[in-house]
Amino acid sequence: MREISAKLNRRTVMTGMSALAAAAALPVPAQAQSLLGNLMGRRTVTQEELELNSRQAMDAIGGNDPIVSVDTEYNLQRVAQYYERLANIGGWPDVPAEIFQLSLGSDRRAVRDLRTYLMHTGDLSQEAGLSDQFDTQVDAAVRGFQARHGLQIHGKVDEYTYWAMKVPAATRLNQIRLNIERVRGLEGKLSDRYVNVNIPAAAIETIQTKQVARRHTAVVGKIDRQTPILRSRIHQINFNPYWTVPVSIIRRDIIKLVNDNPNYLNEYSIRIFDGSGREVPQSAINWQTEEAVNYTFRQDPGAQNSMGNVKINFHNPHAVYLHDTPQQDLFSENGRFHSSGCVRVANVADFVTWILQDSGYDIIDVNAAFASGERVDASVTNPVPIFMTYFTAWANRNGVVSFRDDVYEFDAQGRVDFPEINA
Repeated sequence: MREISAKLNRRTVMTGMSALAAAAALPVPAQAQSLLGNLMGRRTVTQEELELNSRQAMDAIGGNDPIVSVDTEYNLQRVAQYYERLANIGGWPDVPAEIFQLSLGSDRRAVRDLRTYLMHTGDLSQEAGLSDQFDTQVDAAVRGFQARHGLQIHGKVDEYTYWAMKVPAATRLNQIRLNIERVRGLEGKLSDRYVNVNIPAAAIETIQTKQVARRHTAVVGKIDRQTPILRSRIHQINFNPYWTVPVSIIRRDIIKLVNDNPNYLNEYSIRIFDGSGREVPQSAINWQTEEAVNYTFRQDPGAQNSMGNVKINFHNPHAVYLHDTPQQDLFSENGRFHSSGCVRVANVADFVTWILQDSGYDIIDVNAAFASGERVDASVTNPVPIFMTYFTAWANRNGVVSFRDDVYEFDAQGRVDFPEINA
């Protein structure tokens, strides 16, 4: 059950891209050149229709069902039955390289292969039939597939979508089985109100009375600087915080950055202090060695602060936390694995407001605290349980299953027991 089939994921995206590009360069009929033009000679497809396809794709994976809840095991068990039947007949057909870069308006044989694949995954209705035409039904199906796999939703078979489609059905079944075991470890540990950070999805859910209150895109740890699995309680919010640079980042990053740009610390308002709390000039350190790790590096609050407007604290042995970020563009990426272990939160004002809802704060108060620039620490009246989990497959009550890449290779290891949260 824990055997992993041949592994294909986004880290292999660049492999073979030249061949894919060549396959995608096949002649396309003139009538298919315009994305929103006269589709297959029938009618003009509007931008509103395409946006509706995207909304419906998100609605299908959305709803109020949390990734982790008392119902997750049941929902996954239902999905597993279909994938078992599918795997027993050999899974879905392998998609050919020619589907790469297909999009609305494409009219060639490869679309038929794409349709066949999407019918097997359940993203395209059997009633849609087989043809060479990439119409609005196929567009909706591709967007649905992209939503289920956490990809940017645009309806085009780009490299990320292509490689997700190359993952065998047997591998997906194995993911489902592993995640059924993982959710069992959380039985009896979920309260009426909690936060779940799902690392493979780089996503956060706030849950209240067994329903999702809010969903937030996140940025989590790099493969070589992983966000830890843990269970704790959010007990404090730091508005406009200082950032004390971890020793690991001084060693791995700061020393090199200063050597490359001697003005780096000034540009980012980072000051150096010795063990007595006295500020030390940069010139006092030998930057050709690791002497810098013997000092404290602290970044002042402000627009460039690596934690942005807020830091969200919970006790843990890894010295990690949730926080805002000035690098908001990272939230729009497919693979959001950029941090050194901490978790960056999109739409962080709404998240903080939800955490502080019993502490006398509303969204106006939170935004005002951000805008003031003043250092303020707010205690959370009712500390909120937080879980950092590893789910690469989950399903909602409608039977829509979502998958994510095995970024930290816990699936490959068959790892389902996490004492950090299961104890």
